[in-house]
Amino acid sequence: MEESNNKIEVFAPATVANLSCGFDVLGLCLDSVGDKMIISKKNKKGISISKIKGFDLPLNPLENAASVAAMALLKNIKIDYGFDIQIFKKIKPGSGIGSSAASSAGAVVGINKLLGNPFTKTELIDFAREGERIACGSPIADNVTPAILGGFTLVKSTNPLQVISLPSISELHVVILHPQIEVKTADARAVLPKKILLKDAVTQWANVGSLVSSLYTKDYDLFASSLQDVVVEPYRSKLIPFFKETKKITLQNGALGYGISGSGPSTFTICKGMENATLIKEELHKFFMKTKIPFKIYISKINRKGIKTKMI
Repeated sequence: MEESNNKIEVFAPATVANLSCGFDVLGLCLDSVGDKMIISKKNKKGISISKIKGFDLPLNPLENAASVAAMALLKNIKIDYGFDIQIFKKIKPGSGIGSSAASSAGAVVGINKLLGNPFTKTELIDFAREGERIACGSPIADNVTPAILGGFTLVKSTNPLQVISLPSISELHVVILHPQIEVKTADARAVLPKKILLKDAVTQWANVGSLVSSLYTKDYDLFASSLQDVVVEPYRSKLIPFFKETKKITLQNGALGYGISGSGPSTFTICKGMENATLIKEELHKFFMKTKIPFKIYISKINRKGIKTKMI
């Protein structure tokens, strides 16, 4: 094998899941926030993790989302060598912007590339879900799908897995506000009701349908009116400091929508244009500086390509 085919650098982007109305089915891919991974072929079979920088995560391949996803891939191909993974973590675990999904998706996409792309993107999403299983307790697909496909995505079914790429709108920008607290996915799921009112279900699925339509028609007004969550947000927002106040700030300053990113504590604001996104970032920064909670704020375009790779 040539040296250039033995090692790959991977940019594994952060993602926003749910998009208010689409619990467990909708997601989008961010562009300016993500992890770097270096994946190398090695003579010994199996998966190893030789380095993790940024956050304290397990090196044990049986406990790390990236290696678990990679092992799921290797079960489906016969090779006489293995892979080593190095992770340079920029997405804080438990942030709500797809930290474990980035690791899982980045690992399988990088390894697939080194293997000559024998697997489809849908198959890669299925492998990456196994990383989510070890990290979140459930093989969810709403973060790994946009990470791998890019842009806006819809998970139609998980058994069998069926995912759909949706159109994007070039002017859309996302502002991520990340209070530096942790909300575990399991805890965020525990606060959700077991049953919901039929009228709320009707409202929610109508919003999902209209949001999808708005992406095809590039209808900003319809897009904005669809970013409403009557099922999950009323419960999860209680876990997020100053949620009501920050939502009010964004909507008063022209945001198209504001909601909880995944299970939180990060929130997302979707804006039309960089100018509006910058204004909202500044207003959120002013407000959170008055609190005693450390925070980070990011602005990102929609990443239409998903995970990016280059041979090194």
